[in-house]
Amino acid sequence: MNKQVIEYGGEAVGVVVPDQDRFKFLAVKYHVWDLDAKRFGSADEARAAIGHLLAGRNAAKPQIGAAA
Repeated sequence: MNKQVIEYGGEAVGVVVPDQDRFKFLAVKYHVWDLDAKRFGSADEARAAIGHLLAGRNAAKPQIGAAA
């Protein structure tokens, strides 16, 4: 297991580092801070969690110019 930079939307948002038999996510961007220090089974699992977190936040934002 090696450390890996995790990108989302072409932007580095954190790294995963080996932590016993799992990977610990270390956030470097505020918008993924909720996942900082969480442990995952793989880098792909961390990426999926980031996608889920950000998709939930984007869905909660009001759409500017959307018809009522």
